[in-house]
Amino acid sequence: MFLRKTIIALTGLFLCIFLIVHLSANSILVLPEEMARGLYNSYSTTLRESPLIKIVAYVLYLSIVLHVIYSLLIILNNRKAKSKRYLLNRSKENSSWTSQNMGLLGIMILLFIVVHLANFWARIKLGLGESVALDANGHVDVYEVTYSLFQNVYYVVFYTILMIPLGLHLNHGLKSAFKTLGFYHKKGLRVLAKISLVYAAVMAVGFGLIPFIVFLK
Repeated sequence: MFLRKTIIALTGLFLCIFLIVHLSANSILVLPEEMARGLYNSYSTTLRESPLIKIVAYVLYLSIVLHVIYSLLIILNNRKAKSKRYLLNRSKENSSWTSQNMGLLGIMILLFIVVHLANFWARIKLGLGESVALDANGHVDVYEVTYSLFQNVYYVVFYTILMIPLGLHLNHGLKSAFKTLGFYHKKGLRVLAKISLVYAAVMAVGFGLIPFIVFLK
């Protein structure tokens, strides 16, 4: 059980770092189109062609898979344990709604990831669906793919709404990850709780606002 939780914690922290980089890149989209298109497509080309980034990408994919698998194993194990607990169970009084529903939040985030990959990764990396044109600099026009998707109000709403479970999951998950890795300094945990809240809010609001800003361009 400890090994599983450690893997969840380490992969979760890696994914938290990835989200910071991803949000920074997505922030390019809010710039004026004449600037955003070139910068975003150049950045995307670097991600696809850099050998180092390719290695990081494989680590990212592996982290997502391990995080999901071991989280599901923990959830199933906890459900089995519930049937063996005493009748007087006060867990709901001692834990938040988020901590009790991390599995549900995770499933919602996984749904988002699948849809997101189907619209971006599968089309751009695998060449599935409608072909993607090149921009004036000869780069694959990922900006156009993103811009077009963010002109679809249904996708924008879907994208933005699912940033809510992402924020909740990140807030609780970041704190839990450090505890799993042995960080129990009393004052440090209070500071960590504030950092987790700010981090989760920035990620959720940041990712959630960008589609609306692009939609209103």
